[in-house]
Amino acid sequence: MTGTFPGDAEKPAILIVDDEMDMRIFLSTVFETSGFRTVVARDGRQGLEKARQTKPDLVILDIMMPGEGGALIYKALKNDPDLNAIPVIMLSAVDEPSFRHYLKMLNAKLDKPVPRPEAYMGKPPEPEALLNLARTILGMLV
Repeated sequence: MTGTFPGDAEKPAILIVDDEMDMRIFLSTVFETSGFRTVVARDGRQGLEKARQTKPDLVILDIMMPGEGGALIYKALKNDPDLNAIPVIMLSAVDEPSFRHYLKMLNAKLDKPVPRPEAYMGKPPEPEALLNLARTILGMLV
């Protein structure tokens, strides 16, 4: 977790999973300066561990990462009974139709299909658009 201060427990927690350090810093800054707590992870495996440890209110998940990519981590999140209710914003340079096609192919092999994420946004995101999307998903006033 990044900076922890008195009163942080009441702030919504955002887990940011991205292999690019610049993007993690950018997203953390955007959310922290707007009243959120952030937890960051540099890859999918670490992201899944931190999701289990912190039970964030929202996950921002990159798709293209080395090792276990974001799509497989997304599947793991949605198949975990303790984590599957956490909303996810997929954030990637991969276009949304390509991701939807991948998810459709993945679901063709599964007994229990993986649902679509709550939202999808291309990289690099506009800070205000991302904040408004996160606030909307979390049921906060925009």
